[in-house]
Amino acid sequence: MTAKANKASESATATVAATLSLNPPNSTRQVRFYQLLVAARKRWFIDALSDALGQLEQSVVKDQIIEYVPKDVQKILAAAGLRDEHVFPVPAVIEIRPSLVGYYRLLLGAPQKSFYKGSTGMGRFKVMEELGTMSKKAKPHIPRFCRAMAEPLADLVRQIPKITERDLRELPLLTFGSQLQGSNNTQIGKTAMQEVFVAIKEIVAKHITVTTERRLTLKNSAGRTVFISLSHDPDVCVQEQVEDRIHHRVAIEVKGGTDVSNAHNRAGEAEKSHQKAKNRFGFPEFWTLISKHGLDLSKLVKESPSTNHWFDVAEVLGRKGKDWDDFRQRLAGACGIPVDASTR
Repeated sequence: MTAKANKASESATATVAATLSLNPPNSTRQVRFYQLLVAARKRWFIDALSDALGQLEQSVVKDQIIEYVPKDVQKILAAAGLRDEHVFPVPAVIEIRPSLVGYYRLLLGAPQKSFYKGSTGMGRFKVMEELGTMSKKAKPHIPRFCRAMAEPLADLVRQIPKITERDLRELPLLTFGSQLQGSNNTQIGKTAMQEVFVAIKEIVAKHITVTTERRLTLKNSAGRTVFISLSHDPDVCVQEQVEDRIHHRVAIEVKGGTDVSNAHNRAGEAEKSHQKAKNRFGFPEFWTLISKHGLDLSKLVKESPSTNHWFDVAEVLGRKGKDWDDFRQRLAGACGIPVDASTR
């Protein structure tokens, strides 16, 4: 090729490069994943496990480790400086924090769909993972669960050369990430709402008398029954029974989206739901949980003038921050119960 031809080719390449449009995806979906990740840390990851272990007598845990964990694997973990219970479930741990069923499932790399399908016999434990609640019927099966899980988890340890704490922290993330990646935006939104419901459950835990998948029933300081329910328009509602009448106290909307440019639409959607709750049922108070970071709250107020209180959804899911403290105190007040210091 002549010098003239080379120059022409370079010029053509430069022209194509100059006109090529590069459009990487925005960060919206990843930020929504982050919101769910901070919630998962409180229920399914090693942070939740460490918190549960801190509430237990180590002698009890140690005795159960000897019973449930194969001796050769105990030696491998001891040589690696790892705690056996960071790999193996034992009854004492599961009983004090039922949601940790999810930690051991994720560590094993099993998606929810395959882990809880009928042929595995694990379906009875799904509500423990999702709601952190263990029924009287499920409790007798916990030793069987621990023994069943010990076999594949032992194989995991044996086949990973020089297993480390980093491995234990990162392996569950692989399954959790693919679990979220396979969800569409509607499902992610439902998951965020479910996670808020679980956070609420933690706030009122000491006063709960009945728990179902979609409703918490508690007895408040005045001896009255309070219901906190997952619903639709509103997403979550707080009601109090006074004698034979149900009084609607608070309507809560959960908006898990993170796209700043679309925040006003989400606030508008919350307003429509609040208006329905007001007109249909007579709710007097309305809260909206939304991603507040980087937003001008005064503009959101214009889109949802009915909202009495705005809370950052990531802070509520992560159980930390000013908005979490405010949400916790206001919810306790709406239910008529004292604020639980242990939820701070």
